[in-house]
Amino acid sequence: MIYEFEGRTEKEAIDRAAAELGLQKDDFDVEILETQRSGLFKKGFVKIKVHTNSLGQDAGAVSGALGGAVGKEEEADSAHWGRQMSKSVFGDPEPKNEIEKQLIDFIEGVIERMGYAGKVTVLFREDRKLGLKIDSEYSSILIGKKGKNLDALQLLANIYTGRLGREDLRIILDSENYRIRREESLVRLAYTVADRVRENRGSILLEPMNPFDRRLIHTTLNDKTDVETKSEGEGLYKQVRVYYRGMR
Repeated sequence: MIYEFEGRTEKEAIDRAAAELGLQKDDFDVEILETQRSGLFKKGFVKIKVHTNSLGQDAGAVSGALGGAVGKEEEADSAHWGRQMSKSVFGDPEPKNEIEKQLIDFIEGVIERMGYAGKVTVLFREDRKLGLKIDSEYSSILIGKKGKNLDALQLLANIYTGRLGREDLRIILDSENYRIRREESLVRLAYTVADRVRENRGSILLEPMNPFDRRLIHTTLNDKTDVETKSEGEGLYKQVRVYYRGMR
């Protein structure tokens, strides 16, 4: 299911969603649709879209994702990737239980059927999240353009995890530290675009992005008083418009 909530801040909107849906904050995915800062004659607000039971909704769209080298972004939980990496302890990379072993065998099997060789190991373990890493000489292909192949593999891994009876466990899949490198690249892009918007007093429409990438752009610029952001378009891959405050 998909719901929309508003609040004066991102935190207030997320808290309101959790309270009204009766869920923990880790139980749903959040996509920031629009941010507006407070001013002399208007109040600030943040509009978010909340996705629940996302695996069930996305499962029907998986067919052909890998063959077409296009995968859908699977979950906004990846927005916390950098923090997970920094606080997680890198322990035993080998599987510790049957679930981990089955997941690793499944991902390696999918990669093999794609025609590539790769080894999957455990990157980190958290309460309800498991990070897995793909090591392969074909990493660039498995990651794909803007990580779309990696997103597709991650989606398949999460669907398979649900079929194993662990709907509560989220899988984060990475290769060659792509997730961190992508996050750093998007943060730099956000600041660069904000500078250009200040110079021309106009707006810039970015390329279509998945929910995680869009949210990162929104949150990076959320504390800037002279620029605002808004998602535009339909479907999963929308565009973020960065515009000079007051131009609308």
